[in-house]
Amino acid sequence: MTRDAPSTRFERQRKRSVESSTLIEGLPGLGMVASIAVDQITTQLGLEQYGAITSDDFPPSAAFSDGRVRDAVRVYAGESPAVMTLQSDVAIPPTATESLSRCVLDDLSEEFDDAVFLAGAPARSEDQVGSVIGVATSERFERELTDAGITLAEGTGVVGGVTGALLADCYHADIPAAVLVVRTNPYIPDPRAAHAVIENALEPLVAFDIDTQELLEQAEEIQRQKQQLAEQLQQYQQQAGEQQRQPSMPGMYQ
Repeated sequence: MTRDAPSTRFERQRKRSVESSTLIEGLPGLGMVASIAVDQITTQLGLEQYGAITSDDFPPSAAFSDGRVRDAVRVYAGESPAVMTLQSDVAIPPTATESLSRCVLDDLSEEFDDAVFLAGAPARSEDQVGSVIGVATSERFERELTDAGITLAEGTGVVGGVTGALLADCYHADIPAAVLVVRTNPYIPDPRAAHAVIENALEPLVAFDIDTQELLEQAEEIQRQKQQLAEQLQQYQQQAGEQQRQPSMPGMYQ
């Protein structure tokens, strides 16, 4: 009896000499904060595409950039600093959440020591945009968040969507991980919140230096580029009955 092929697969496209890295997740979510921030990190660090994730659960589509077709869900990697990023040009439907998370843990976990995930929470005022709190899977990562000046979340809450699935799977697999929850504009892609989470949380936590000024200078263009992705994500949430009223912290983040 033959086993069915997994519905979601990682396809490695090149070799790398670094055996361990920090994985930073940049999948589409509220405010497109993760997507915008990790796009900037990948570009600034000159990370090269390491592989792609394909899935029968992803919507049929062809992603492209500057007139050239590319993989929709990609993994990038670099050696100095040793960072991997997970990015997507398509919103991940709820039906693909579990299989994508399991693929990352099954096919990539031996190549990263720890992981940082990003989630958005609606800002209740302009002053809240860009504020960050952290949730860790281990005592060691709690200390690292605190040492980086990141406030730990108080009380109880839930991280949903694919980010929540990845965080939970890392927790059960004893992989040190943390999610950075950033307050963002819930209605449009928010480069300002992405700028803040890089400058105030990711840089001190991961120890790299990213120039984020162009996120502010090109805010309108970035918003235009990410708007279709934001609308696709909202449509999935509505179809799945997951559309939430703006939560207060603690609450549902994704």
